[in-house]
Amino acid sequence: MANLDFHVRFWGVRGSIACSSEDVVRYGGNTSCLEIRCGDHLMIFDGGTGLRYLGRELIAQGGQDADIYFTHAHFDHVCGMPFFAPLFDKRSTFRLHAGNLAPQTNLHDTMCQMMAAPLFPIPPSFFAAKVSFDDFICGETLHPAPGVTLRTAPLNHPNGATGYRVDFQGKSICYLTDTEHVEGQLDANIVDLIEGADIVIYDAMYTDAEYATRKGWGHSTWKAGVDVCNAAGAKTFVAFHHDPDHNDDFMDRVALDITAARPGSVVAREGMVLHP
Repeated sequence: MANLDFHVRFWGVRGSIACSSEDVVRYGGNTSCLEIRCGDHLMIFDGGTGLRYLGRELIAQGGQDADIYFTHAHFDHVCGMPFFAPLFDKRSTFRLHAGNLAPQTNLHDTMCQMMAAPLFPIPPSFFAAKVSFDDFICGETLHPAPGVTLRTAPLNHPNGATGYRVDFQGKSICYLTDTEHVEGQLDANIVDLIEGADIVIYDAMYTDAEYATRKGWGHSTWKAGVDVCNAAGAKTFVAFHHDPDHNDDFMDRVALDITAARPGSVVAREGMVLHP
């Protein structure tokens, strides 16, 4: 019987920089990393510090064949890559993808720049796994595995970023982080991408009060996330990319505000698993 399981697991939910203290343990301190399973096919979205912990679990499972998609290459979304143990496992195959770098640069060169002296002691050529690099054009529709459709759309972020929608077995999970809304307007690219989606994971880094002093930084608010989900008729809204200065008590208050504004919404936590 075919494996029709479809879910997302959160390995890193924090934005900008990882944090580690006793007051962030309930929501987690690792930066962006998601695991999405479409039946037997593994897709990883972003390579923040959470990727290291996913890697430990994958190593225990044996060789892997998977796609890794980056929203963009800012450090908090790629810094886990040199510490992702399966990349050093010759049994594994990984296809790495980015939609915001070409034609000015490419994903391979970007990874080489990050993993180079004096910043890092070994380059990507040390990976033992079979690794390929793919630079697509944001807006393309990709087909990573039979029965899996991956739509992409541009996000509003410095240096660009890519939003994703995964469709499988009539259900959908959308991942839209590192994007800034325009006050008084809905982002048509996002509304179109998430129309009728089952799960929408959205950059809710700031409250409205905080956003007033952070305009142009490339991040959004939970209120803007509620608005786009309502406009698109999406089902479950998931607040993501938490500010590193927001401790567990702060996030509890945010969760209460979000669920009051849109019942059924969720604030992402490390280890959380959601099925559409």
